[in-house]
Amino acid sequence: MGGAKPDFRTISDFRKDNIDVLKKLFHEFNRRLAGAVEWGFSSIDGSKFQANNSKNNNFTKNKLDDRIKWLDGHTDEYLRILKEMDEEKDLDEDVELTRGLVEQKLKEAQERLERYRGYQKIMEETGASQLSLTDADARLMKNKNGFAVSYNPQTAVDSETHLIRNFEMTNQVTDHGLIGPTMDQIRKDSPNQVLEAVADKGYEDTNDMAECLDNGIIPHVITDDGKDGYEIEIPYEEAEADITSTKPNELKKALHSGQIPEAYKDVISDIKVENVRRKVSNDTSEEIKSPYGTPEAMKERAMQGYFVRDPERNLVYCPAGEILRQKCIKKGGQIRYANKNACRHCPNRNKCYHGKNEWKEVDFSKDKLEKPCIDWLKSEGRVPDSCGVDKKGKSHYEMVKIVRFFLKPDIAKTSKRMCLSEHPFGTIKRSLGFTYFLLNGIKKVTGEFALFCLGYNIERAKKLLGFDKMMELMTAT
Repeated sequence: MGGAKPDFRTISDFRKDNIDVLKKLFHEFNRRLAGAVEWGFSSIDGSKFQANNSKNNNFTKNKLDDRIKWLDGHTDEYLRILKEMDEEKDLDEDVELTRGLVEQKLKEAQERLERYRGYQKIMEETGASQLSLTDADARLMKNKNGFAVSYNPQTAVDSETHLIRNFEMTNQVTDHGLIGPTMDQIRKDSPNQVLEAVADKGYEDTNDMAECLDNGIIPHVITDDGKDGYEIEIPYEEAEADITSTKPNELKKALHSGQIPEAYKDVISDIKVENVRRKVSNDTSEEIKSPYGTPEAMKERAMQGYFVRDPERNLVYCPAGEILRQKCIKKGGQIRYANKNACRHCPNRNKCYHGKNEWKEVDFSKDKLEKPCIDWLKSEGRVPDSCGVDKKGKSHYEMVKIVRFFLKPDIAKTSKRMCLSEHPFGTIKRSLGFTYFLLNGIKKVTGEFALFCLGYNIERAKKLLGFDKMMELMTAT
């Protein structure tokens, strides 16, 4: 380009006008390089990139509960002061807290309270775990420096060339279940080839691993100390399969019929078909409802020494009168509720919890509405009473056929993961200076990250092939 450099407005307009095709441009660059390089296996990893949204403009349900409680207290205090002012006959003119100032603060508190309750209603109606005001798709995530509102882009880095073969933009807080989505485009580019991917412990998800194997992708996920691999369970499906084929549909047929494909013989062992007893729901359409009706009644019941779940709002009232919000859903389907901040400042902690953590965690199944707080009741010399509020008789057990096998990752490949996945993120963040996003929304951020990855791949291709060879490949028709 003869040293010509576009100014910031030219770059901004280009990005704005072409945001939908920037990821396609990134893949087109890789496609043109493919004839001159040999691809290896892929290393999957993610990194937090700060979004264009401050922490003050991000709300979780627990954060809103705390702020609403705090504002309720301030509102009551301002009303009390105004009442005292009304009853006082001789007001001191030198008093700093004038009636006008109190009324102004009361109005501000009531406006904020109304706004926060509106946010709370939106989150409960939509089921959202977080609400970001500037960038609605961004989420509060933990990184090495604490917490920041971010995105969690995933990259698949090639083992032979160290080029980024694909990326997937996500706002998922953890990496669980993201091997398959990150490898999806590479799968499409190599339809009948068995692919391999390595990932760290954060990607441990047996359902994701099973889907990868069904799709012709071998997932090598690092195991915990003392473990050699993962026991995976999939539904049995009777079929005739070609175990010598590398086509994804034939690989899937073989696995689900209890056969090991030849392409998987080095990583899969101990495959067997079993009959197991499974719990099956009779009626999933009927929604369970609390017998206590109103939130006030649920809270009153909870303060008798029980954890009471409100299934409509998906929260739990604790014996101290605090609200516990959903923290996660466990593998067995149980919902875990907690409120770290409330537990840390709770004057009744010793009556409720004596564990190692600083807060109480309570697990509820979807059919459960109430649990006694045993320590709380014991401290008051009471025993839990049975109120029969749980949903019963809505399920039964059946015998189902499954395929169970052992997946052992390749240690030689997993040992190379850090050398492959870490430095591309380091180059993008440190050398290229892309540590945060300027745009809002996952669609626009995907295009922005495509430019980050394309910039990295151009620099890497220059070192790998040389500038002249790279330009020759780019200009070839």
